[in-house]
Amino acid sequence: MVKKINSLLSLILLSIFVISCSMGTQKKTTDQEETSSEPILMQKNLQKYVSVKLTADISHLSDNEKEMLKLLFEASKLMDDIFWMQNIGVKEEFLATIDDPDTRAYAMINYGPWDEMANLKPFIDTYGEKPAGSEFYPHDMTEEEFEAFDDPNKKSLYTLIRRNDDGSLKTVWYHEAFNEQVTKTSELLKKASELAGDKEFAHYLALRSEALLTDDYQPSDFAWLDVKNNNVDLVIGPIENYTDQLFGYKAAQEAYILIKDKEWSDKLSKYATFLPQLQKELPVDPVYKQETPGSDADLNAYDVVYYAGDCNLAGKTIAINLPNDEEVQLEKGSRKLQLKNTMRAKFDHILVPIADQLIAEDQKKYITFDAFFSNIMFHEVSHGMGIKNTINGQGSVRHALKEQYSAIEEGKADILGLYLVTKLHEMGEFTETDLMDNYVTFMAGIFRSVRFGASSAHGKANMVRFNFFQEKGAFSKNENGTYSIDMAKMQEASKELTQIILKLQGDGDYEATKKLLAEKGVIMPDLQSDLDKLTEAGIPVDIVFEQGPEMLGL
Repeated sequence: MVKKINSLLSLILLSIFVISCSMGTQKKTTDQEETSSEPILMQKNLQKYVSVKLTADISHLSDNEKEMLKLLFEASKLMDDIFWMQNIGVKEEFLATIDDPDTRAYAMINYGPWDEMANLKPFIDTYGEKPAGSEFYPHDMTEEEFEAFDDPNKKSLYTLIRRNDDGSLKTVWYHEAFNEQVTKTSELLKKASELAGDKEFAHYLALRSEALLTDDYQPSDFAWLDVKNNNVDLVIGPIENYTDQLFGYKAAQEAYILIKDKEWSDKLSKYATFLPQLQKELPVDPVYKQETPGSDADLNAYDVVYYAGDCNLAGKTIAINLPNDEEVQLEKGSRKLQLKNTMRAKFDHILVPIADQLIAEDQKKYITFDAFFSNIMFHEVSHGMGIKNTINGQGSVRHALKEQYSAIEEGKADILGLYLVTKLHEMGEFTETDLMDNYVTFMAGIFRSVRFGASSAHGKANMVRFNFFQEKGAFSKNENGTYSIDMAKMQEASKELTQIILKLQGDGDYEATKKLLAEKGVIMPDLQSDLDKLTEAGIPVDIVFEQGPEMLGL
């Protein structure tokens, strides 16, 4: 089941990306022998990933839409170029230092010399620890220096922090720092907007084209929420904050190209209407659910045909909840995009083999794709729920919790998603699965995601949940090393953890959040032995893609 990634794949991966000149000051490898000193280990590293072809049926698209897709591929590759700069520096210079093809392939997966699945351990000897702020901040900048820096734009999602000639700090807007790439991307999106068959999608592309040149993304975020009847979709720009592990302020560039699955989308659409009601029924005091999520949210299923930048870094995203802008979410809602073909690949190649190893024989029958899909779908729904602004005047939850925000937000979405599935089952509104399917599949999903490691927000969130569930007796470990869940205890534990996280967010309690993640966001020896068993069985940790216009026959 595991497909070995060899030197040929490294050449395929390299052909995906357009090499461009860029900025960056990271120390580079100069001793070529160091990059190939452990070839056997590097081959094992590559085997942590299974290769999947990203394709979709585009026979229903018009000629104009197919031409538009070609432009979207070009634009997305430029976002990939920018993300290299944000994560490591100049892509061309970095890759030129690596002779060994396996090491080069692994560096392409990780967008640098740090192993995203091994707590950012460097796999090229001449590199040390990854800077917490990646390339968003000067490596020698202290937190105290940043806090003393008097500039209203320093916490903007879309500015880099750099030094003046005299050593003082300054902000540089993305559209200035990456002018060459964003200018080209803007031109491509403008041309694409003229070919789009859907007027709302065309309007979004035109506004996104302008946003790249100004770093004012809110108008295009609002326009994207109006995109309802499209065949093709595009998520593009600086979006997520995971790569900034210093403060969690800076957004990294990425892009997805998507083909809508209209049949599955029609099945999902009804659940968006329940969001305001579900918000009112969250199991917390009223003050922690006083915000009302926008009712204009929608749920759709897509086949994704291209990942670029941040979303393509090591572990691959399988669903999207956007925009992240709290003002947009509160006023109009969000869109929740389920990436069905990527979900299926992870279910078949990773989750099912994990369940075969670690789930009790009598509960394996509850591992189903529909439960996996719905758990992920309601995870994304949950991102738009709870509270976005602290109840005590500390501003947004994102800013109050700083670098702890991403992990606790992912934890909230996971555990609250399971609560929502349960609630909708009780209401008789969600009948696509047996509720036991959702809970057992959720347990198997913890083993899948915890393998992403502590450097991943998703990995740390799953560590917290595993340890919390264990304390509450939500599962038991059998003599043969497999796990059985106690559904009633897991329901109660899920509710309790939901309450804890929503309160931490509403209070903007940075210290308590940090304490929770530090104490419970760890892999204990017994769990580590189980994860080692999965590695020994050859079960991949995640997937990599063969992707590009050629996969669609374009």
